[in-house]
Amino acid sequence: MKKVFVDGSAGTTGLRIYERLSARDDVELITISDENRKNLDKRIQAIKSADAAFLCLPDDASREIVGALGESKVKILDTSTAHRTEKGWAYGFPELGESFRGKICSSARIAVPGCHASGFISIVYPLIFSGLMPKDYPVVCYSVTGYSGGGKKMIAEYESQNRGRELDSPRQYGLTQKHKHLKEMKKITGLENEPIFSPIVSDFYSGMVVSVPVFTRLLAKNVTARDIYLFFAEHYKDEKVVKVMPFGKEGFLGSNNLSGKDSLEIEVTGNDDRVLIAARFDNLGKGSSGAAIQCMNLALGFDETKGLDL
Repeated sequence: MKKVFVDGSAGTTGLRIYERLSARDDVELITISDENRKNLDKRIQAIKSADAAFLCLPDDASREIVGALGESKVKILDTSTAHRTEKGWAYGFPELGESFRGKICSSARIAVPGCHASGFISIVYPLIFSGLMPKDYPVVCYSVTGYSGGGKKMIAEYESQNRGRELDSPRQYGLTQKHKHLKEMKKITGLENEPIFSPIVSDFYSGMVVSVPVFTRLLAKNVTARDIYLFFAEHYKDEKVVKVMPFGKEGFLGSNNLSGKDSLEIEVTGNDDRVLIAARFDNLGKGSSGAAIQCMNLALGFDETKGLDL
């Protein structure tokens, strides 16, 4: 029986992690009283008594906790943006390659990826790592997500009876091109430059599609759309959580089809000149709590998919 503490269990991600772990028979959840929820000493004490701890906190609060822990060997899984590009931290997307999976298994410090970043990196990292996409490729990315990704405040805004008319339509944001996920999108993939990133929030609770269009003439070698499909099929062929869907889907690609699931689907569509590669998943699943549980499973020696809904 492994002991686990969730610091920040009142937030959207923390609450879902806590609920998931409560249903398991191989995990004992460590709790503290509501009055001690913001007491740093009590929280540090709880973390040090655990085998693993989730940090579901704002960036500065996560940094404060990690600094206070020092060299503690407790497995820390940080869901914030604070440590995703920090040296010494494992990046929590094991499907990118065995080096990523190995670091998650062996490290005491694991950064859980961001939701938009997960979709983007699942597409761009294999292309860059293989050399098929040049590191200076001018990448553009679009991402349509449900409103739960904005946390409690945005959820309340969308679910209010007196909400503004604008919320009935998709809303593009990140207009200054300074979105908090851009740093990890560039660093983890190995791109020389940050992509143009256009996130869009829409009037559905959860789910997302992250799309990266590719001009084949700008790639490092001549390939067809089917070649790119076969490339992704080979890269993810042995994975249980990430699946490459049959080639050449037509019609519509819904953003909420995997709501409530922890899996991620890769779609390759388009033609031999212009290929559209998309990742579809749940922003609360593989985009946050599901990814966090998957990383914990690996770090603590459980079956990788235990507690996941695939």
